Amino acid sequence: MRIARLIGRWAAIALGLILLLAALFALSGWIGSSIARNDEWKEPAPGTPGSVEIMVETNGVHTALVLPLVTADKDWRGDFPAGDVQAVRAYTHVSISWGEKEVFINTPTWADLSPMTVLRIIGIGGDGLLHIAHYERPAASPNLRPLRLTGAEYARLVAAIEKSLPVEPRVRYPGYGRQDVFYDAPGRYTITNTCNQWTSDVLATAGVRIGSWTPLSGGVMKWIESPQ
Repeated sequence: MRIARLIGRWAAIALGLILLLAALFALSGWIGSSIARNDEWKEPAPGTPGSVEIMVETNGVHTALVLPLVTADKDWRGDFPAGDVQAVRAYTHVSISWGEKEVFINTPTWADLSPMTVLRIIGIGGDGLLHIAHYERPAASPNLRPLRLTGAEYARLVAAIEKSLPVEPRVRYPGYGRQDVFYDAPGRYTITNTCNQWTSDVLATAGVRIGSWTPLSGGVMKWIESPQ
């Protein structure tokens, strides 16, 4: 009984420490995401010549950038051909996000995320992976928010994303459905360099007003106005 009580006590202490660390992480994320980068940035007015409308997407945990498949400055079909997904359609947009390989591939739902995977990411991180989904005329919503960029800003955003493109020979993995796919990608996922940090870093490189440290999706989305 004494040993059982000791085990229970240490388990309670360990659980308390984990909860404390999680709370501190959430608090630091809230503070870091509230410190603006590019604080003077203003979204160009509708109809501004050369401007490009993109979208910022979230599922509540993970964020992605949804871009026109083809513009005068960039044709994503060469990087992410529709033939790489099962359903070949008349796609108009491509959703691009970066994350941790094992989490992306082996956890189709958050219920599948194991504590050991979380501890590994906290301790040593993991390999980067791109998630690419193809869309047809996506409609704006609170989880898919439009954002307008000037032509120069969009060019910088494209250049930032291109740094995360798959290296040759590219390695491809099946996606969650018929319209998405994964690719091995450069970069190391860590607790300080998360999928949501990747999204905000790309936007910041373009010149968009966004939080400084955004480990959680809410830290990204709070800077993007929700459609009415």
